[in-house]
Amino acid sequence: MDKVCIIGASGKLGRYMVRQSLERGYEVVGVCRERSVDKLAEFEGRITVVPGPTNDREVIRKAVAGCDGVLTVLVPWRVQQYSSGTAQAVLDHAEPGARLVFSCGWHITKDGQDQYSWLFRTGVKVASVLARWARLVEIDDQVEACRRIFASDRRWTVVRGSDLEEGESQGLPVWSRHVGDPILASNLTRRVDFALFMVEALTDDTLIHEAPAIVSRVSESALAAQR
Repeated sequence: MDKVCIIGASGKLGRYMVRQSLERGYEVVGVCRERSVDKLAEFEGRITVVPGPTNDREVIRKAVAGCDGVLTVLVPWRVQQYSSGTAQAVLDHAEPGARLVFSCGWHITKDGQDQYSWLFRTGVKVASVLARWARLVEIDDQVEACRRIFASDRRWTVVRGSDLEEGESQGLPVWSRHVGDPILASNLTRRVDFALFMVEALTDDTLIHEAPAIVSRVSESALAAQR
């Protein structure tokens, strides 16, 4: 892994991934909307920034050229198929053999075997309807984006994050294939560690074609599972 592209680099998760990739000695290309370029000022001279919408196929084609890995934050921005457009552009334009790692929430299911509480299902449904009505985000489009990823034969991983909090790193999160596993019950991860899992996945071939749901390794549920 020599060169990586981080799509959604200006967000909180994206900036953590930029820092961690640079610490590993990777050459970094970051993609973000033009109005967010200033958020990457701390990395000036250390990364290449490609400004533009992440669902713009030409922007993505330019950014991922020559990259061994692509880290993508799937953002359901507005009602314009932003997540699915981004995912499809990455799938179509990333280098052959590149490792593709995507981020999303626990509401995505790969095989239908995840077990969600009534409260969780209701919350997602209500949030989806209200957000779409307000034309703010399109949660269902994140589902469509992951459907396309799961159907692809590219070397992908979809990392499903729990609720997130800020704070110092607690180490690499633990994971399970299915929501409902008691190890995930605490439903909390440090954002910096979500980024860490994403970056580590680039070189972990055991995660190819997996959709790990993660939680902090020092959460109550994770520690209980280790006893």
